[in-house]
Amino acid sequence: MAKKKIKEGVYLVIDPSMAPSLLFQRLEKALKTSISAVQIWDNWASGVDKDAVIEKILSLGRKYKVPVLMNNDWHLLKSYSFDGVHFDEVPENFEEIKIELTKRSIFAEKKDYIFGITCNNDMNLIDWATRNGMDYLSFCSMFPSATSNSCELVSLDSVHKARSISNLPIFLAGGIRPDNMKKFKDIDYQGVAIVSGIMGSSDPEDAASQYLQQLNNNEP
Repeated sequence: MAKKKIKEGVYLVIDPSMAPSLLFQRLEKALKTSISAVQIWDNWASGVDKDAVIEKILSLGRKYKVPVLMNNDWHLLKSYSFDGVHFDEVPENFEEIKIELTKRSIFAEKKDYIFGITCNNDMNLIDWATRNGMDYLSFCSMFPSATSNSCELVSLDSVHKARSISNLPIFLAGGIRPDNMKKFKDIDYQGVAIVSGIMGSSDPEDAASQYLQQLNNNEP
């Protein structure tokens, strides 16, 4: 199976601890816009039917032709038809992980997975990601954020430096709203990763559209 690409735009991160009916409803509304990718945050509520939630999200991803990635738990790629995995930090034994994922599992053919990683102000991490076959970088956190409270604040200078040493697509995350994206006007980046700004909205389709409109306004 050919690798799906993450296009420029809005990268949607969803919290599976949300009530499933609300999660699926809001996710599908957001997917009616031009979402670049969906990532399932590894934040599972106690007692949740993980199989059912994952399969429903993957089904919606297929319906709208949007790649779906798992956060951190790469083992799940061997049991479900995920398109890739996003790591919050450099995984131990990454080469062994890639080898493990090439082994035949439930799929009839090998999948060429998408790999992404959360970045900060450490340029050594950018160098590692570039050398080790990551497909995109996600900088967290650009602003203070309740859903990104484990991330250090990233300076605009760090993003500029990262672009000077890597050609990987850059996404910005953490506390981003349409009304503060003008601060990214002079940055060469490909999109924004959003959690509550879309999934916390009563109208996720409109919320996603506002981010997309602002991204278009920021284009040089």
